[in-house]
Amino acid sequence: MALSIFDIFKIGIGPSSSHTVGPMWAGHRFLNDLREKGILDSITSVRVGLYGSLALTGKGHSTDKAALLGLAGYRPDNIDPDAADQVFEDIVNKGVMMLAGEREIAFDYDSQMIFHYGEELEHPNGMRIYAADQNGIVVYYKTYLSVGGGFVVCADEFNAPAEAGKLEAVSSAPTVPYEFKTAAELLQLCKQHNLTIAELVFANEKALADGDMEQVNGKIDAIWEVMRNCIDRGLRMEGLLPVSNMKRRASTMYKQLLGSPEAMLKDHFAIMDWVTLFAMAVNEENACGGRVVTAPTNGAAGIIPAVLAYYTRFTNNVSEQGVRDFLATAAAIGMLYKMNATISGAEAGCQAEVGSACSMAAGALAAVMGGSINQVENAAEIGMEHNLGMTCDPIGGLVQVPCIERNGMAAIKAITATRMALRGDGNHEVSLDSCIETMYRTGLDLQSKYRETSTGGLAVFAKPQCVA
Repeated sequence: MALSIFDIFKIGIGPSSSHTVGPMWAGHRFLNDLREKGILDSITSVRVGLYGSLALTGKGHSTDKAALLGLAGYRPDNIDPDAADQVFEDIVNKGVMMLAGEREIAFDYDSQMIFHYGEELEHPNGMRIYAADQNGIVVYYKTYLSVGGGFVVCADEFNAPAEAGKLEAVSSAPTVPYEFKTAAELLQLCKQHNLTIAELVFANEKALADGDMEQVNGKIDAIWEVMRNCIDRGLRMEGLLPVSNMKRRASTMYKQLLGSPEAMLKDHFAIMDWVTLFAMAVNEENACGGRVVTAPTNGAAGIIPAVLAYYTRFTNNVSEQGVRDFLATAAAIGMLYKMNATISGAEAGCQAEVGSACSMAAGALAAVMGGSINQVENAAEIGMEHNLGMTCDPIGGLVQVPCIERNGMAAIKAITATRMALRGDGNHEVSLDSCIETMYRTGLDLQSKYRETSTGGLAVFAKPQCVA
């Protein structure tokens, strides 16, 4: 199946791609099903059931809010983040919802938004939506699985036999000139056709866009604009993070760094402070439900923008095309994780989110810093190798602790991985493909309490004033 840059990088709202963006798309997709069946106008009530990680950390991740916003006709890529909370509060407090934004129906939050704690569907992130008519009879229901990075599939799609899935992909997927599934195949294609990874990805994107490269560039530029705006807003905003009431730190750090410009001359590590700040600024915005780009997830959304900001602000030979090449290369690496493992913290721990983002950022930075394709692969492998085994144990079910700081640490780690790879010749002991497989197997071995359930790890031993 041909994945696109825009499958990996999606514009949405915080705090989680799998727990917020995915469930909102599920609600939107459910509405489309009702329309296609011609029964939308006959629906007088809906009910939502959340399972697994979506139930255990749903309130902290705003899964309930997202699902209802989707059913109310909103989409994560164009909803006003500042209006989202008010819409949700109105539904809960007034007991009514504008189904599909068109017609008012009754909705009782306590009885129609159900958290099935301790129950799990085919995937750790499962949800079911039911629609009933005026007689209270359920006329349609669907099971959705939020599989990471804002990707949502129906249970029947998830459970389709492997061969049937392959046949469907062959018949329905757009044709691209350079199909690859593994890093080895990607590198071989680049060498065979004398292309960089970015050039190969752009050739595929051009095919997916029916030859309209201007459209592709415009969409990539829009992704970077949202990332930049998210950094800038995160640097300015003050106050408290939602639910936990912890103080936002990015604005204070920003003022400190601006107040000591001479530090850049005296302290060789001052640039690291800026990179850390950029990542934390994005993830504070994410924690507050702001507009972010899944990169490849919301929980890891600060890493790639921070490393890209490092490239644009602190390196030489920066160009508009360099930014596009960075994002295209990062996306290619993200596709490898999506196709061969997972980017879901609920499925494989934080190594699948922060680890994947670190790997993507490291490989992308190596590419725009002039690295060979072997050095790019090496940087990406280093970026993941030293995140293996990382648990996902958000305190209170919130994407705040340890998530915000973890993004800052991973951004620095990505830059270090790039520098290590560029100091070498591209030859290394462990391939990226092997590292991706190891990450996935490690994730499967992790106990469920370490996979975004907030029932183990830091979530148990550290208890701030926040609740799931």
